[in-house]
Amino acid sequence: MSLKPTRNLIRWRQVGDKFVVTNDAGEFIVLTADEMQSLATDKVKAGSDLETRLLAKHMLLCGDECMDDAAEAFGRKVSYLYRGPVLHIMVVTLRCNQVCRYCHASRASMNESETDMSISTAEKVVDMAMRSPSDTITIEFQGGEPLVNWETVKHVVEYGSMKADAAGKRVMFSLVSNLSMMDDEKLAYLVEKRVQISTSLDGPKDIHDDNRKLSGASAHDKCVYWMDRINQAYVAAGLDPKLYHVEALATITREHLGRAKDLVDEYVARGCRAIFMRPLNPFGYAKKTEGTVGYSAEDFLKFYNEALDYIIELNRKGVEVMERLAAIFLTKMITPDDPNYLDIRNPCGAGVGQIAYNYDGSIFTCDEGRMVYQMGDDIFKLGEVGHMTLKDVVTHDTVKTLAMASTLDSIPGCATCAFKPWCGTCPVYNYGEQGNIFPQNSTNQRCRIYMGVQDRLMKHFVENDTGVIDIFNRWVEVKERTEYLHDGRRDSCG
Repeated sequence: MSLKPTRNLIRWRQVGDKFVVTNDAGEFIVLTADEMQSLATDKVKAGSDLETRLLAKHMLLCGDECMDDAAEAFGRKVSYLYRGPVLHIMVVTLRCNQVCRYCHASRASMNESETDMSISTAEKVVDMAMRSPSDTITIEFQGGEPLVNWETVKHVVEYGSMKADAAGKRVMFSLVSNLSMMDDEKLAYLVEKRVQISTSLDGPKDIHDDNRKLSGASAHDKCVYWMDRINQAYVAAGLDPKLYHVEALATITREHLGRAKDLVDEYVARGCRAIFMRPLNPFGYAKKTEGTVGYSAEDFLKFYNEALDYIIELNRKGVEVMERLAAIFLTKMITPDDPNYLDIRNPCGAGVGQIAYNYDGSIFTCDEGRMVYQMGDDIFKLGEVGHMTLKDVVTHDTVKTLAMASTLDSIPGCATCAFKPWCGTCPVYNYGEQGNIFPQNSTNQRCRIYMGVQDRLMKHFVENDTGVIDIFNRWVEVKERTEYLHDGRRDSCG
């Protein structure tokens, strides 16, 4: 006697004239209205094509083997929960030589050297990072402008590589810089040590220079000059330029609205293979200048959709460029894995996936939590490096609270949303925007943006647009850039 399949825990959302059905493992299926009615009322015919499709996607479960497969798929999707803090953000200085209209970091002036991280503090940060259970650690240099405190950056690369060897871990170093203080000596060192370099490119010169002021020079000219030089250096080092190049993101301000193509064209002209269109955060100067640089979620989505459509059009013509926010969601949608982007996961990565360390050794749940502290609110401060263990950090009451506040299964609106398996909420963002670490989704700008982006991506699957789906599949291909990793496990094994 055969078992009758039972319905798994599913959620659905209408997109166009069809329904997108998802389960907790992030699998999805597109159904017609009649098929949706059959599933919702438990009237799927035995042996039908619909039953076969639903069983293949674990929307229906039949027998122990099917249950085991569904559990394995779910476990793989949330495997990030067992890795511990992977990303360790070191704010090596608050000093910065640029003044950005939307600065989230609350920069300090160039003469405030007391905001530089000391080498002794930096070593304590590395020591804590290496205690993470994860076999791979990323140390990210932030600011201010981290090149201001070059000696500490160099020391962390050397000391961190040594500690990784001793711990049998892999470590990757990442530098987030405006590039205006780069020089040949620094570039040679960063390329030799395989430090990943990231920057902000806000688009054409007029927009970039309006947003990012550099005394006596064009911030845009400096940025694109060094982007080109860095990319040339990677080629000279024998690295594949498709994998090794400057990573750039654009923080979207009001000036971008209506100029989506201009932004994308600037990235293509610079040889960028990816563009990350990041919405504004309600921290630092951006909170004060919101009236001049801000916009609504609907404004952002209009801009985003125009840019995404243009990027897809360029790909159809053979120009390889992706949009990273789309790629994050697509990886969740069409692969069995999660990219562990810490702001968009369930729960978020605050304190359990990432830790941020201020210049003075103060420890925060995340970089956004540190930004709130720089605005005068220490709610997300956890303690001081050297005075607490990694276990103290991960088990801190504030970290536990943020984990609860970002577990979508317990948040009204999120728990029943079809996009829940792919989405996430940032309690610190919610606190900055709405004064509550729990999102008030009906008015939450970030919720509306994420939902709009996922609706737009899913539209192509609903329409079965195979040309676009092929492009999306290329965007989620995993190409590990092993040259960026100092592999202590390999070195220690000879």
